[in-house]
Amino acid sequence: MEVTKYTDKGTYPRLELQLTHHRQRYNWDCGVSCVLMVLEPKTREHLLLNFKEICKEEGFNESTWSIDLCYLLKRYGVSHLYCTITLGIHPSHRGQSFYDKVLQKDEERVTRRFLNAAERGITVRKASLTCKDLVRHLSESGPIILLTNAALLCCDICKENRLASELRGCLPWGTAYTGHYIVLCGYNLSSEKFLYHNPSFKNRVCMMSFAKLDEARCSYGTDEDAILVYFKSWT
Repeated sequence: MEVTKYTDKGTYPRLELQLTHHRQRYNWDCGVSCVLMVLEPKTREHLLLNFKEICKEEGFNESTWSIDLCYLLKRYGVSHLYCTITLGIHPSHRGQSFYDKVLQKDEERVTRRFLNAAERGITVRKASLTCKDLVRHLSESGPIILLTNAALLCCDICKENRLASELRGCLPWGTAYTGHYIVLCGYNLSSEKFLYHNPSFKNRVCMMSFAKLDEARCSYGTDEDAILVYFKSWT
C-alpha cells in the first residue's frame, strides 16, 4: 500500500493513502467492503473467496454493526482502535425506523461483542473525535472506517453526487438516517477537504469538506463511530 504525501517546508498539507477500492455487492455489505479496502492482498482474497461462510461464522450474516467490523479486522490481524460515543446500543435507537428492522435479531450479539471485546484484544474507547483527530491519524497511522448518514454524503468531484446533494436539500425527507460506511483515505488542509472511498460507487476517490463530513459522521444514528486502522509501515 502506497502513501502519497505532498510536502511543503517539512509539512504535509495534502495526503492520499492509496487503497484498493472494493465496491459493495449487496445493500448491506458496505462495512465489510470497507474492511476489504484496508486488508492486505492475501487476506482480502481469503475473505472474498470465503465471504458467505465468514459472515455466517462471525454471526452477523447480512447485518453489520461497527463492533462486527472490529471483530473482522481482528480476525485478520489488523491493528485498530474503535471510537464511539456509545458503548453498546444507544437506548434511543429503539423505536427508530432504521434500527427497528435489525435490533430484534442483532441486539444480543452486539451487546455480547461489546462486553467481550477487551478479552478478545479489541480496544473500544468512548470518545468524540474532531476533524483534527482524523487528520492526525491519517497522517501518522492509516485509513479510517467511518459510519455516516448516507443521506448527508456528497462529493465535490462526482457531478451526480453534487446534484443529488442539492436535491436532498429541497426535500423534507432528504436527511432521514441511513447508516453507511466509508473509508477516509486522505485530506487537503488548504481547502479543508477529506478524501474518501465510498463502497457504493465504482472505483473512485471522492472529496468532501470537513464541515459536511462532520454533519454526515456526527448525524443522529451514527454514534460518531470511527474505526482507526493502524499500519506502522505507513508512518
